[in-house]
Amino acid sequence: MEVLRLNVSLLRRRVPNLTTAAKSVGLRPATVSNLCTGKIPVGRSEVRTLVALASLAECSLDELIIRGEKIEMIETKIKTLDLFAPLAKGGTIGLVARHGMGQLVLLSELFFRLKKDDFTTILLIPNGNYPELNDVTENTDFIAHTINEVYEEIAVKGKTSEIAFAADRRNVVTGEIYDLQERLQGIGITTVTTFLVDLTGEAVDEDLPYGPLETLWQFDADLSARHKFPAVNPIHSTSSVLEGAHLDQNHLTTQQRAQKLLRRYRELRSLVNVRGLEHLPGAEIQTFKRGERLEAYLTQPFYVAEAFTGQKGESVALSDTINDVRKILDGVTDSIQADQLSYIGQYIAD
Repeated sequence: MEVLRLNVSLLRRRVPNLTTAAKSVGLRPATVSNLCTGKIPVGRSEVRTLVALASLAECSLDELIIRGEKIEMIETKIKTLDLFAPLAKGGTIGLVARHGMGQLVLLSELFFRLKKDDFTTILLIPNGNYPELNDVTENTDFIAHTINEVYEEIAVKGKTSEIAFAADRRNVVTGEIYDLQERLQGIGITTVTTFLVDLTGEAVDEDLPYGPLETLWQFDADLSARHKFPAVNPIHSTSSVLEGAHLDQNHLTTQQRAQKLLRRYRELRSLVNVRGLEHLPGAEIQTFKRGERLEAYLTQPFYVAEAFTGQKGESVALSDTINDVRKILDGVTDSIQADQLSYIGQYIAD
């Protein structure tokens, strides 16, 4: 089967304010977002949608649709990210969260892990006083204060090193990020992995807070309130890496089964909170318990938080995550309590 995907970088350059532009031609912003991240495969989208996007970008359909290219995944060894919303190498990744949900802790952890894999990490400091960025700067190779400083650093380091670059949403709103990406492409540097955060919390209320993305990590208030970190929503987060033709079938099947279980678990959890577990039918109790175990397993100790939690950071290979999740889905772990799976690395049965 031929691999088809949107030319997201072209859309990003040509249509900076995609939300407004999409609405102006009768497209739903959520549909456009899902097409950009691959949640809706290009092959299943309506022709009129693709024609409208091509018109907005002032390009042909052949320019808008990339054929035959595989999107490469960066394996972070963070269970919930790798399984549900893999990090697209060279893509733009948007973190959508309110204050206190742990987006900067996750960014710091990713910089820590990527540095271990020989990435050069670059942070563009936004205007204003943000002491919460201090944890991120500890794992940053180069701290920039202007977009030109970022360009100059990547222009040099990007020739010999993979680049992980982080910036605030305001640099998207001003168009600086798009200009930077275009300038870098002009000198042949096309694989900068860009992380976008929002320090104001306003991104949560926007349909497309960062424009087209390759990977979207939507943080979850309920997970955060219950101290289930990383509090990345496994149902609403997504990635273009998940387009079926790019993914190992075992990964895709496990991811889909896990999402189905977690959706049902969340529905049942609202009932249990009101009426108690004893009011669920027997089959639903099993579903609830397995969802509870899976949610617990998806928590993970971070290296950058060791001093605060007293727990050693854990890395779990994607293959191990898939095997562990399948065990939970298939009932292999039915005899153990959910808290035994909380904040562990790989599950190793006694």
